[in-house]
Amino acid sequence: MNHEHLMERLFEILINGDRPASRSLITQMTDAGMTGNQILSDVFWPTYETIERLNRNDQLTVLSYRLATRLLRVMIDQTSTLLEHAPRNGKAIFASCGPTEGEEIGGQIAVDLLEAHGYDMTFSGGGVAADEVLALVQESKPQILLMFCSSPGDLPQIRHLIDSIREIGACPNLQIAVGGGVFARAEGLAEE
Repeated sequence: MNHEHLMERLFEILINGDRPASRSLITQMTDAGMTGNQILSDVFWPTYETIERLNRNDQLTVLSYRLATRLLRVMIDQTSTLLEHAPRNGKAIFASCGPTEGEEIGGQIAVDLLEAHGYDMTFSGGGVAADEVLALVQESKPQILLMFCSSPGDLPQIRHLIDSIREIGACPNLQIAVGGGVFARAEGLAEE
C-alpha cells in the first residue's frame, strides 16, 4: 500500500471524526499485510506529526484538531493489539510527556513501539509534577527516564527534574533521554 495515500486518507478520516472509516482503514491495512508496527510507525506517526504541525500553525480548527486527536488515540489503541513483540530485554523505561492531548498521543505511539521492541514500559502521560516523577524514579529505579513530546513551556520543569535527579544522586546509573516535540524541532536542544 502506498503510505502517502494512506496518510492522506487517514488525515481526512481523522479531521472528520469518521469512526467507521477509521476501523475500515485499519482492516484494509492489515488485510494488505501491514503489521501493527508498520501502521504505527509508517502511517500513524507521520500523520500525527502533520496534525500537530497544522495545529501549531493555526491551520486546523479546534473542532478538527479535537476530532483528529480523539480518533487517532482510539486507532492507536486498536492497533497496539496487533504489534509484534520482541522478547523482553530486561530494561525498564519510565516515560512521561507534555500535558496536551497531542503530546500524549506522540508519547503513546513511542511507548507502544518501545514496548514492542522488548522494553518494560511505564507511562504516566502528561501533566505529572516533577516531584512525583522523581519519587517514582527513586522508588522503581528504571534504567531509562524518557521525557517525550514536550512543548517549550515544559522545558523549565524538565531541566529542574534532571538537575534534581543529578543533585541528589537518585539512580546514579539512570540514563535520561528526551525526544519528540520541541526536542525534534530545536536542533541541539536534546543534547543540551
